[in-house]
Amino acid sequence: MRGLETLNHTTSEEEAKLQYEYMEKAKAYVAAKAKEKGRPLTFCVNTFGCQMNARDSEKLVGILETIGYTEAEDEHADFVIYNTCTVRENANNKVYGRLGYLSNYKKKNPDMVIALCGCMMQEPTVVEKIRKSYRFVNLVFGTHNIYKFAELVCRCLESDSQIIDVWKDTDKIVEDLPVKRKFSFKSGVNIMFGCNNFCSYCIVPYVRGRERSREPKDIIREIEGLVQDGVCEVMLLGQNVNSYGKNLENPVTFAQLLREVNKIEGLKRIRFMTSHPKDLSDELIEAMKDCDKVCGHLHLPLQSGSSRILKKMNRHYDKEQYLTLVDKIRKAIPDIALTTDIIVGFPGETEEDFEETMDVVKRVQYDSAFTFIYSKRTGTPAATMEDQIPEEVIKDRFDRLLKEVQDISSHKSQLLEGKTVPVLAEEVNEHDSSLITGRLENNSVVHFPGTEDMIGNIYQVTLEECKGFYYLGKVADHA
Repeated sequence: MRGLETLNHTTSEEEAKLQYEYMEKAKAYVAAKAKEKGRPLTFCVNTFGCQMNARDSEKLVGILETIGYTEAEDEHADFVIYNTCTVRENANNKVYGRLGYLSNYKKKNPDMVIALCGCMMQEPTVVEKIRKSYRFVNLVFGTHNIYKFAELVCRCLESDSQIIDVWKDTDKIVEDLPVKRKFSFKSGVNIMFGCNNFCSYCIVPYVRGRERSREPKDIIREIEGLVQDGVCEVMLLGQNVNSYGKNLENPVTFAQLLREVNKIEGLKRIRFMTSHPKDLSDELIEAMKDCDKVCGHLHLPLQSGSSRILKKMNRHYDKEQYLTLVDKIRKAIPDIALTTDIIVGFPGETEEDFEETMDVVKRVQYDSAFTFIYSKRTGTPAATMEDQIPEEVIKDRFDRLLKEVQDISSHKSQLLEGKTVPVLAEEVNEHDSSLITGRLENNSVVHFPGTEDMIGNIYQVTLEECKGFYYLGKVADHA
């Protein structure tokens, strides 16, 4: 494990140039091996976890294709990389399970390269387990040096030994490396990395490091390039976008950034996540109201409705502050769709605490909610707390919460039935090729008759029938 990156004094521009040199070097290795095998070399990138990881995987794919690999349909490939998540311990177990399969694949293809990266690799105990029990893994790296992937691939192709290169932290952001987007018409855009919040149940600050914001000019330049390449919707990504810009030499607020992104010609939709309630300012609410391209949807994690539990979670707001914030948002943007995250069974949660959560759910009337059973995460303060809740109690509360959330969500969905709304056509429906699947501004899904050439365009769609959590509709007009 390496500490804070202090020995590497290259600038971001110099580092990008260096990585392109490594790509050329790797390209020669891959071409030679492909010639030897008499076929193109293949790769498979398997992504676990959040949208930040998905965006990181697009960078990995971009580099692998640049150096000559061709994407395979599954893990029967010459280069397999798992971009891992560690938010819950069962995510770690999934990776260990998949590695068992890969060891058999590698016996049939000894030249196969297996790489592991992402948040799980930032845990020293995980790295030690890989080192001792999974010697067939060729390459291990973490979240902070992903920009050095081309260099790491070169080292890997040059060596027969296991390479482990995990950094504790970094202050560097390297721009302009290859990216292969999953969708041609929409894209995630990192505006910052890391997290300073240290919620007591969350491992993210320990594996993603401290907050580092990108310069506004670099973000705008990237989005302008994406729009020129056919992107009409961007998702601004950060562990806590509301604290964007605080560590910049010339501080900029997220609200100011949002207004600048809104000016980009040709861009049609702006989304963002995740938004921490403690940092959501009046300035941001005004910006959301004023910016016509910002979608009328806000994901505002609650986690618990109990002020006592919120304090134990280290969330830095209480129940009344959260409800006051919701009132402000709804007053400024009456039609906004609100979604949330809720954890059930946090250590010490009483029935009264749980009822406080239910009270917030009923008062806010979320359009939808991601509900989670508390998962003890080794390495976090909550994992050592007393009063861990019995499994049967958690399950009962979870079921009651889920029913309430689904009832409210179903009722709110029905309110849009019969209305004509703008919808971004995203893909051919996987169950019926005569239908196109798209998303409303509020992130709801609608299926409507259409053809593949409609993908990436926005249409006015009449929502003819609500089917609970999605709609059936028909195109009224091109938006």
